Amino acid sequence: MKHTLVVGVDGSPQSRAAADWAAQEAVRRDLPLHVVHAWLWQPLAAPVVQDRDTEARRADDVLKEVEGELTHRYPELDLTAEVLRDAPVSALLHAAKEAETLVIGTRGHGALVAFLLGSYGQQVIGAAECPVVSVRSANGRPAAVPVEGEVVVGQQGGVQESTEVLRFAFEAAAARGVPIRAVRAWTPPPVYGYSPGSMWIADQFGGLEPYEKAALEQALEPWRVKYPQVEVVAHVEQGSAGHVLLAAATDAQLLVVGRRVRDSAVGPHIGSVAHAVLHHSACPVAVVPHP
Repeated sequence: MKHTLVVGVDGSPQSRAAADWAAQEAVRRDLPLHVVHAWLWQPLAAPVVQDRDTEARRADDVLKEVEGELTHRYPELDLTAEVLRDAPVSALLHAAKEAETLVIGTRGHGALVAFLLGSYGQQVIGAAECPVVSVRSANGRPAAVPVEGEVVVGQQGGVQESTEVLRFAFEAAAARGVPIRAVRAWTPPPVYGYSPGSMWIADQFGGLEPYEKAALEQALEPWRVKYPQVEVVAHVEQGSAGHVLLAAATDAQLLVVGRRVRDSAVGPHIGSVAHAVLHHSACPVAVVPHP
C-alpha cells in the first residue's frame, strides 16, 4: 500500500478535518485513500457498565460516518476504510508501515497547542516510518490556507540529508502547481566552534552566508532538473530555524520539515525545529523522516 494515503480518524472534528485534507490530497495526486480507526476493547472497572458489542458498533459507526462524508464530497475518490483493533499509537504506526503518507488531525494553534497536539500525535510523528502530515481543524474542516500559497520546505545539512525532505516538497508543489520556497536558516558558530578548516571553507565562498547559499543551491540542483515546471525561491536567512520557517510559511499552504531518524534511550524525538512548527504553524505541516 506504499502508493496509498492513510488517515487516522477517531470521530472528532479534528480527525474529520484531517480526513477531508487527505481526501483532497488523494484526489489531487490520483492516489487511493485508506481511512483507519483504532479501537481496542478495554473494559473498565465497576461501577462503569460497558457492552463490548455496543462499543464495537460505535467504532464501526465512526468509520462509516467519515466514509459517507468523504464519498459525498469526493465521488471520484478511491476510498477504503478499516477498524484497527489496537491501541491508537501502535495502530497508526502499523498503518504507516504500508503508507506513502500518514495524515492526522491537530486542534487549533496558539498557547495551548502543545497540550492539544497530544501525546498520541507526537509519538506517531516521532516514530512513523513514512511522512506524517498534521492538519489543523476549523469547525471540522481543514483550517483555511491560501489556495495559491507556496509549499515551504526547510533544508539543512548536505545533499543526501535533504533528499527525502526535498522530494516530498517538490512532489507536493508539482501536484498543486505552485512555487516552492526552500528555506535554509543559519546562525554564526560560537567562538569555540571556529576552526582553521571551517574558516577556510567559508573563505572560499566569501563568507558564511554565501557558503550557506551555495549549500542550498547544491541541494536544490537535482530537484530543479527533475521538476523544471516548479518555480523555486531559494531563501537563506540568519536566525533560528523554527522562527525563520514560521515567518516564511505565513501564507503557505503546506510546510515541510525533516526529522532525523535516530535511536534514543528515552524514545523517539521529533526534533526542535519540527516541534516548533508543529505547535505554531497555521498551515498543515509535513514531517519527513530522513537518515
